[in-house]
Amino acid sequence: MNERMGWTEGARAVRLVAAREIGSSLDSWIAPIAAIAFTLLANSIFMNGFFLSGKLDLTPYFDLLPLLFAFFLPAISMRLWAEEKKHRTVEFLLTLPIRPFQAVLGKYLAALFLFGLFLFGSAPLPILLEALGEPDRGLFVSGYLGAFLLGGFLLALGSLCSALSRDQIVAFVTSTLAGFFLVLSGDERVVAVLDGLFPSLALGTFIATNVSALTPYRALERGLVELSSILYFVGLSGVALWVSSLFLERSRA
Repeated sequence: MNERMGWTEGARAVRLVAAREIGSSLDSWIAPIAAIAFTLLANSIFMNGFFLSGKLDLTPYFDLLPLLFAFFLPAISMRLWAEEKKHRTVEFLLTLPIRPFQAVLGKYLAALFLFGLFLFGSAPLPILLEALGEPDRGLFVSGYLGAFLLGGFLLALGSLCSALSRDQIVAFVTSTLAGFFLVLSGDERVVAVLDGLFPSLALGTFIATNVSALTPYRALERGLVELSSILYFVGLSGVALWVSSLFLERSRA
């Protein structure tokens, strides 16, 4: 079990964990129901605004996503490890010839697959806009890239919250609160309030610039595909998954 695994064996282990997690999530119906609810809510809100404005632009849809992600994505991530701990199946999983990080990565890839259902539900929107005129396709691409990176980051953070908890509800609440903080801390109104409370520190501006996930997301949404924005999401996602594996390593020890 402690021997080094080759790339082929490691990839197979990750794939098996991912397939197991996808099957378990689909059997529980939590992820599919969350995906359907998310799709109906996000698409209906966008269409209501579209009929009023008539603009061939998906920006209003992408504006909705951060807050919706902060609430709906924990429904996927909350069960990744908390349920394993509750039913004591995590001990069995970690006794297999598989490293904790491979188990974490496999479950994370499964969560990304389920998250893809959320984004796939919006496919009719760009198709509709294309049929009605000539929208900016570059903004479509950068907007979906930002949505995928933001969602992936929140799922990695949710995986960490789940690894730290034995209860799905606790994991849901903590990951939701963390997600709302990372999103709302970049909102202009919140920034203005915090700057007003601490004018000498410019606390709101500091948090929005250096901590909030909304700032790099907005840059991608506007079509600014900058390396710093991508590194923010990819780097912090990697850190969250790595820390999750450390906690699971301690559990195995």
